[in-house]
Amino acid sequence: MPLYHYKALNPRGELLDGQMEAQSSGEVVTRLQEQGHLPVEAKLASEASGASVWKGLFRAKPFAGTRLVQFTQQLATLLGAGQPLDRALGILLELPEDEAARRTIGDIRDAVRGGSSLSTALERQHGTFSRLYVNMVRAGEAGGSLHETLARLADYLERARALQGRVVNALIYPAILLCMVGLSLLFLLGYVVPQFATMYESLDAPLPLFTRMVLGVGLFVRDWWIVLLVVPALALWWFDRKRRDPAFREAFDAWLLRRGVAGSLVAKIETARLARTLGTLVRNGVPLITAMGIGRNVLDNRVLSADVDAAAEEVKNGVPLSMALGRGKRFPRLAVQMIQVGEESGALEAMLVKTAETFEQETSLALDRMLAALVPVVTVVLAAIVGIVIISVLAPIYDLTGSIG
Repeated sequence: MPLYHYKALNPRGELLDGQMEAQSSGEVVTRLQEQGHLPVEAKLASEASGASVWKGLFRAKPFAGTRLVQFTQQLATLLGAGQPLDRALGILLELPEDEAARRTIGDIRDAVRGGSSLSTALERQHGTFSRLYVNMVRAGEAGGSLHETLARLADYLERARALQGRVVNALIYPAILLCMVGLSLLFLLGYVVPQFATMYESLDAPLPLFTRMVLGVGLFVRDWWIVLLVVPALALWWFDRKRRDPAFREAFDAWLLRRGVAGSLVAKIETARLARTLGTLVRNGVPLITAMGIGRNVLDNRVLSADVDAAAEEVKNGVPLSMALGRGKRFPRLAVQMIQVGEESGALEAMLVKTAETFEQETSLALDRMLAALVPVVTVVLAAIVGIVIISVLAPIYDLTGSIG
C-alpha cells in the first residue's frame, strides 16, 4: 500500500505533519476528516522534496524507538495488574518529559474516555503508530487479551529494533574506516607526493615510469582535490534522489538481490523481518491475508515486497503460504521449508517466529564475519597502497645516492 505524506489542522488549530498508508490521496483526506482534522495537503511520500525528507529525519517524534517500546511495556504491565485502560493511560501521562508525547497520550486517553477503542484512538494519531501496531492492538481487543498482546508487541518492537541496531552498528565502523582511508590517501597523494615532485624537478634527474605515474597522480590530486570530494557527494545526492523513483528503486533492489554476499545478507534480513511480523500478527489473531498486507510494508526491498504481494493473492486462492513465497525463488529455501513444516504440523505462527529467530542469528553471524574480514582487507589494501607510493617516490633517491657514491 502506498505511503502518503500529509499536512492537516487539528481541532486546536495545530498543524499536523505526518505520513499515512492508503490506497489514494482521497482516502487520506477522508480518513483525516473522519478523525476531525482539516486536510491541507496529501501526496505520495516519494514525491516529497529533499527538504521535506531531511526535515522528517530530524523532526522529533513523540513515539519512536526506545520510547515506543517503553510505552507499550508500561501499558501492558498496568493492564496486566488490573488497572482500567483510562486509568493506565492517566498514569502514563505523567511519565514523559516531552510535551509532544504527553499531548499524544492525553489525546488517546480522551478518545478512550469518549467511548473509542484503544486501536481507534491510536489510529487517530496521524501516523504516529504504524498499521502493524494498530492492527495488533485491534486483534488483542477482539480476543479479550489486550495486555498479553501489548506484551508481545513490545517484545516484537524490541527485537526489530535490536536487528536494525545490529545492522547499523556493523556498518558504522567500516564506513568510518573507509572515510579515514580515503582522507589519508588524499593527504598522502595531494600533499606529500607533490613535495617530492618539486624536488625531482629541481634535480632534473631521469625518473622511472612508475615514479612519474605516481607523481602525476599526486599533482592531479593536489590541483583537483575539491573535485574528488564534490563528485562523490554529488553522486550520493543523485542516487538518493533516484531511489525515490519507484522504477529505479525496484531495478536497484533486484540488482542488489543478485549480488552474491550482499544479496544473501539482504534476503536474510528481510526474511527475518517478514517472518517476525507474520508470526507475531498471526499469533495474536490477525488473519494471514491481513498480516501479509501489513508484513510487506516492513520490507525495505521493493522486489521482495512485490513477491509478498503476489504470494498474498495466491494465498487468497487457497495456495499454501510456503508454496506462494517459494515461487518467487528470492526468499531463502530454508525459510520456505520451515514455513512448510509449520503449515503441515498446524503450528504456523510458532514456526514463523522460529524462522525469524533463525535468520536473525544468521544475519548477526554474517555481519560479524563480514566485519571481521573487511577490517583486515581494508588495512592490507591501505598498507599496500602506501607502501607502493613510498617506494615509487623514494627509489629514485636511492638510485641518485648510489650514483653519487
